Amino acid sequence: MSSNHLDVLIIGAGLSGISMACHLKQACPNKTFAILERRQAIGGTWDLFRYPGIRSDSDMASFGFDFRPWNGLSVLASGGDIRQYIQETAEEYQVDGTIKFNLKTVKANWDSSQARWTVFAVNEATQETVEYTCDFLIPCTGYYNYDEGFLPEFNGYDHFKGQLVHPQKWPEDLDYTDKNVVVIGSGATAVTLVPAMAEKAKHITMLQRSPSYIFTVPSVDRVSKFLRKFLPENWVFKMARKRNIALQRLFFKIAKRKPKLIRGLALRGVKRQLKGSADLSHFSPDYNPWDQRMCAVPDGDLFAAIRHGKASVVTDHIDHFTDNGIQLKSGKYLSADIIVTATGLNIQILGGMDLYKDNKKVELNDLMTYKAVLAESMPNIAWIFGYTNASWTLKADISAHYLCRLLQYMDEHKVHVVVPENTTETALDETVMDEMSSGYIQRAKHILPKQGASLPWRVLNKYEVDKQTLVKDPIDDGIVRFYTKAEYSSLQQKPETSQAS
Repeated sequence: MSSNHLDVLIIGAGLSGISMACHLKQACPNKTFAILERRQAIGGTWDLFRYPGIRSDSDMASFGFDFRPWNGLSVLASGGDIRQYIQETAEEYQVDGTIKFNLKTVKANWDSSQARWTVFAVNEATQETVEYTCDFLIPCTGYYNYDEGFLPEFNGYDHFKGQLVHPQKWPEDLDYTDKNVVVIGSGATAVTLVPAMAEKAKHITMLQRSPSYIFTVPSVDRVSKFLRKFLPENWVFKMARKRNIALQRLFFKIAKRKPKLIRGLALRGVKRQLKGSADLSHFSPDYNPWDQRMCAVPDGDLFAAIRHGKASVVTDHIDHFTDNGIQLKSGKYLSADIIVTATGLNIQILGGMDLYKDNKKVELNDLMTYKAVLAESMPNIAWIFGYTNASWTLKADISAHYLCRLLQYMDEHKVHVVVPENTTETALDETVMDEMSSGYIQRAKHILPKQGASLPWRVLNKYEVDKQTLVKDPIDDGIVRFYTKAEYSSLQQKPETSQAS
């Protein structure tokens, strides 16, 4: 047996991978496992992005792990603090020693005759290929390409003689002191960059094609700050987590049921923050709340920068880049020393890894997901995929909990292979992320997994329902089928035989 054989192999040492490893360590202490991480450090997204002001766009009480609640008072924490939180969690639960760094996973092949995965990873420093085998494979790689962010084809882009920067590849030595800066975009990255850079820049302009919903949230959790005077800290932060999850879910439900009400609240909040210093039309989207992800700014820092004249917002379309700025289709011209293209992400599934079953390429876009964790007809593979309409970690944690229950069930019943078998559901022309209309999601419809019309093939993105489904409902529901290695190998050798047991 290869010395690189493991019971479970986790891909990625970001939030999802560390969550999965910690759950596994506690619930399945007899399982051998490792984490393959492409980068040289723990943290995933929070190690990659280093642009000014980077912070969470979800409240930290619900963004923290369920088994180790966030224990700070910051509502939206900085990227550095989140990175440290993930690192400390890995150390506390003693999973940091299982991480194999500098390994880019490029291919995984399921061998039915042996009922195991072979995973190929490349050490990007030495170009050496390393092989691992495992019984169960769990990619925790998020959903976007770490190599390149999304950049539209701007006319004359190469003509600009100043500095062009994408937030995903932020230069450590970028000096924007007393410079005119244009940030292209209106999402979470743009609304973070603008107030952070406004402190040093001569002036910074947020150039957007269309507005986003922007809510002001307090920078400090005042309720927890008060309760800490009377109650033990672990009680306070557990309470904060439950409270914020409940409030978050309530807000989302109201937004979906009464969008005009939430839209009105959002626009009144913006008007109150701006105090007449900017046209409200720049903050009035033409879609309903939560059709796209909403932006949060702590203590209204973006609006403060606008009020103080350090920042401004322009809603327009780019005609072309010039040597010294951007010519807009309206005729307006924006001069710039630095242009930041906060234009979004390129979606990538499984971290770019190619997936094979018995040496035949598998396209996830052809498959539905089972409970948004397992893949239709694919044995012993799962992924951790968080929420897009709430804190990512909420879904990551309950998915990890489900997988531990699944592995425990398989051990108890002495079975080695699990496969979700679809016999009744027809895949819809909808992906697992279709609830959101954001551009980066629509651009990826051809690679994202499909979903069905009903559970467990439907992705609901409803925490209370998902928690029941993943944490409490029976593992054996008649849809997932279980086999010993011998049974599964024998079954695969009979192509005309149904796999229904």
